[in-house]
Amino acid sequence: MKKIYTCFPGGKHKVLTMSYDDGKHEDRRLVALFNQYGIKGTFNVNSGLEGDPVRIPQAEYRELYKGHEVACHTVSHPTIGRCPLELVAQEVIEDRKKLESIMGYPVRGLAYPNGSESPEIRAMLPALGIRYGRVVGNTDGFAMPEDFLQWKATCHHNHNLLELGQQFVDLHKKQYLYMMYVWGHSYEFTNNNNWEVMEDFCKLVGGKDDIWYATNIQIVDYMDVVKAAQYAADGSFVYNPCAQSLWLCVDDEKFVEVKGGQQVQL
Repeated sequence: MKKIYTCFPGGKHKVLTMSYDDGKHEDRRLVALFNQYGIKGTFNVNSGLEGDPVRIPQAEYRELYKGHEVACHTVSHPTIGRCPLELVAQEVIEDRKKLESIMGYPVRGLAYPNGSESPEIRAMLPALGIRYGRVVGNTDGFAMPEDFLQWKATCHHNHNLLELGQQFVDLHKKQYLYMMYVWGHSYEFTNNNNWEVMEDFCKLVGGKDDIWYATNIQIVDYMDVVKAAQYAADGSFVYNPCAQSLWLCVDDEKFVEVKGGQQVQL
């Protein structure tokens, strides 16, 4: 019987993703750093706080965040777990509308403002077009999330970042899928005078052949492709009904790209 493992794009078994909130001026420096090392980030911004002098003007968003992801952080950053659901829905959907008008693509992610959420809010989000929600806290691990609407990061950048980064780089057992997820606020580097932490981290993890560098939504979308794949009962072939390619490892030695709409013998 064949042994078939799901891989990330390119046949990789590790993925790195970053998530930064509030859209303040320090995002410019952080984006430049990510771009230098080929790292992808998700930037969670509040569409209703335009004009705040510490925040990046929305006119810059499309060019600044090109190649990364812009996601919702609600219109005005309330603690939504204390708000009526009707108002939470408006905070999310109006944020989506404004950000989509700026970025020109569907905005489908959310970082919960102040880390506040509830089962009722999570249940509502898919109807609002939201595919994932990032909570606060640290897992200190590299496992894929069980629930993308309760997506907890590996660590905040002030929490053992370089130690965890080294552990991630050193992971080599290819029978597992590993994810490192880092979150924070770019202005914290200025406040704490520790930009060197992120600079050292990017040097450590950037440019690795076995790491897929992805935004949050790219991970969610790819795992949808994985779930949609249709396999023969004996594992002899697979059909990919999605537009995006699926990557597999067969019998620990053969890497197979199954392009969208194709059926491939394994």
